[in-house]
Amino acid sequence: MSKFSYHDAGLDLETYEKTLAGLAPLMRRTHGPRVFDPKITGGGRKGGFFASLFSLDYNSRLFAKNYRHPVLVSCADGVGSKLKIASLMNKHDTVGVDLVAMSVNDCLCTGGEPLFFLDYLAMPRDDPELTKAIVKGISDGCLEADCALVGGETAILPDFYQPGDYDLAGFCVGVVERDRIISGKTIRPGDAVLGLSSTGLHSNGYTLVRKIVFDHARLNVNDFVPALGRTVGEELLEPTRIYVQAIKELLRHYPVKHRVIRGLANITGGGLVDNIPRVLPAGRRVRLHRGSWPIPPVFTWLQELGNIDTAEMDRVFNQGIGFVVITSPYYAESIQRQLQEQRIPTFWIGEVIEGPPGVEFV
Repeated sequence: MSKFSYHDAGLDLETYEKTLAGLAPLMRRTHGPRVFDPKITGGGRKGGFFASLFSLDYNSRLFAKNYRHPVLVSCADGVGSKLKIASLMNKHDTVGVDLVAMSVNDCLCTGGEPLFFLDYLAMPRDDPELTKAIVKGISDGCLEADCALVGGETAILPDFYQPGDYDLAGFCVGVVERDRIISGKTIRPGDAVLGLSSTGLHSNGYTLVRKIVFDHARLNVNDFVPALGRTVGEELLEPTRIYVQAIKELLRHYPVKHRVIRGLANITGGGLVDNIPRVLPAGRRVRLHRGSWPIPPVFTWLQELGNIDTAEMDRVFNQGIGFVVITSPYYAESIQRQLQEQRIPTFWIGEVIEGPPGVEFV
């Protein structure tokens, strides 16, 4: 009778243990005193416990201030087919930044501050170096977002993924004071719409991007594009901007109780057209002015390469605006200056008007 082992099925337990052991330093570098025990790294990651623990009342203070009515904020997202670009480039140490950004930027839209992050990595076989590169990116993103990477899961699924493929998912938990939740309900006609610049495509629209660039134009990731000033792969792998530090500082400077910051929107899949209406109350509409912000070259290049209608570009891509702040017009210029001082180019791109929730361009 034949004998079978886990190794025969495609999973080498010794390699798996080696992979997990190499991740602990990348996780611990993100830990502050609120992580209950730095040795505990959560289910699926070597640490000796089944879950991660995070203290909400370390020294009776949270984020240097007391929360009277804390509300937890939870977000989940992935990177999508941008992972295909990482595989083509054989460069995997930046997609983890994208993974963190997609969730923590969503968390910000409530006025919340990210607390901790967990990841899920699925791949066809154990690859310690690949896993370390991916988790390093996640760790880098968590440091930038000032949140702790407290745990994760590495799943080896040889029957699900082809060699070279893998998938990522991320989960963020944050906190916001109940009376400082930003819901958009105070948005009113005349409010200013400020657009914070993106770092390019971020992590959206890559199915269309790959169709145009690789299938239609027959380009390679190593092809240099004069209009971009770099190779195809370098442009398409540019990490998503994390807005946490800038928005947290903005909220500290302009407390929500004064109703200065009235709405926040993360511009992801669906672009400005679909994401801004998510924070608009009934009877409020946004008018955006074309030409009020610079369109990064990657969008113009893609539109021309694929002969894409402008309306389609607006629905698929962020068009150079990765995050939106809706604010009282009285404070708009000072907010714009503050964000620019934090090295995030910010533009006054429109205003709120009366009408059914939506976005229109003029």
